[in-house]
Amino acid sequence: MGAGHDHHHASVSNAAHRHSGRLWAAFVLLAALMVVEAVTALWTGSLALLSDAGHMFTDVLGIGMALAAVTATRRVDTHPQRTFGLYRLEVLAALANAVLLVGVAGYVLVEAARRFGDPPEVRTGPVLVVATLGLLANLVAFALLRPGARESINLRGAYLEVLADLLGSLGVIAAAALIALTGWWWADPLVAVAIGAFILPRTWRLGRAAVRILVQAAPEHLQVTAVHDRLAAVPGVASVHDLHVWTLTSGMEVASAHLTTAEGVEVGTVLRAARKALREDFDIAHATLQIEPGTSAGACGTVEW
Repeated sequence: MGAGHDHHHASVSNAAHRHSGRLWAAFVLLAALMVVEAVTALWTGSLALLSDAGHMFTDVLGIGMALAAVTATRRVDTHPQRTFGLYRLEVLAALANAVLLVGVAGYVLVEAARRFGDPPEVRTGPVLVVATLGLLANLVAFALLRPGARESINLRGAYLEVLADLLGSLGVIAAAALIALTGWWWADPLVAVAIGAFILPRTWRLGRAAVRILVQAAPEHLQVTAVHDRLAAVPGVASVHDLHVWTLTSGMEVASAHLTTAEGVEVGTVLRAARKALREDFDIAHATLQIEPGTSAGACGTVEW
């Protein structure tokens, strides 16, 4: 019985490494403005600004996850008990932040409903100043991330988050200006509801993706039957069983399988062809393949789970 194992390489592109300085600059800038927005929102009573701070948190989270992915590829974890390193920390952080964002969005929606009946006064001056600073911060982050967004999927995700937050900042500015000019206090909870409703679906997708990874479900973009059929089509492979495909962390797919070969087939040739098929057709760079020559088929036993 033979076994094959490809060494895992993180799938973060060189582009993410080249633009890591821009990522850090955008991360620090948006994180600082997020804190300023949250504090100002609590001081002024602006629910719209609090919603925008929550939305900006998704930007900071997206950039932080991209930075985590870059850092993970540069650091080798040598602890003997962590055979897959610390890649899953990114997924755990994403799930925790998704839960937190649901709480923030839920609070905003409940508070907005209460304010529609009795809208409190909002200090529009500080809100306008801070919302304008938030808009400028998003524009700077947008410019920082734009070059790398064409080359890296991680950077593209962060770039799109910042682009979406530009709309939130504009909404807060519009609400504050409307209140200052007309005294129509309902503008603040209306904008808050709009931003909260915008955050929730994105947060749901983030949490759902994290849970899929943690329960080791097959990646949505990969059909396990297609992987099975491709391995079965490798010359010399008689059958495929015990096939598992899962995600280690975002962009890092892993597979394991038992391949039964026809009698007289050169095991090394089959192993190389199977690895190549997984890598080129499904972008699975890490695969553990157990080769079972026809004469020893069934020797691996059956797992009762």
